[in-house]
Amino acid sequence: MTGYMQEMRKLVGHRTLIQCAASIICLDEHGRVLLGKRSDNHKWGYSGGSLEIDERVEDCAKRELFEEMGLIAEELQFFFVNSGPEAHYVYPNGDEVSNFELIFICKKWHGIPHPADGEMEELRFFSLEEIDLSEISPPIRPVLKKWMEEHK
Repeated sequence: MTGYMQEMRKLVGHRTLIQCAASIICLDEHGRVLLGKRSDNHKWGYSGGSLEIDERVEDCAKRELFEEMGLIAEELQFFFVNSGPEAHYVYPNGDEVSNFELIFICKKWHGIPHPADGEMEELRFFSLEEIDLSEISPPIRPVLKKWMEEHK
């Protein structure tokens, strides 16, 4: 954790923060979803993270994709807003957040997927049939469930 959220944690400890975030569901040419196994909870998730002060949500999503998966997004398409009780999460370290997350779809990107900043243990492309929601990080299950329903 860096920047704004790190500074807020110094002030409030583990108390619940509203976390404004931007994320990317990255798809390959076969329509498979790129997911990373998170190093904190060992569940699968897409790239994403908290906005910094005055950062545009699209820039945040692109930054997080590069930082976490080593990819450069070329085009983004807005997909979904993840918020509410389903997006509330307590991290393994005890930090608690109420997420307000804007999710984009990215079909046009370049680079070689690789865990880039230590937040992901491994990366893998999943077909729709291979995604097991019980293995997905809890706060993003509603997002992937919606994506799966729309692509059946």
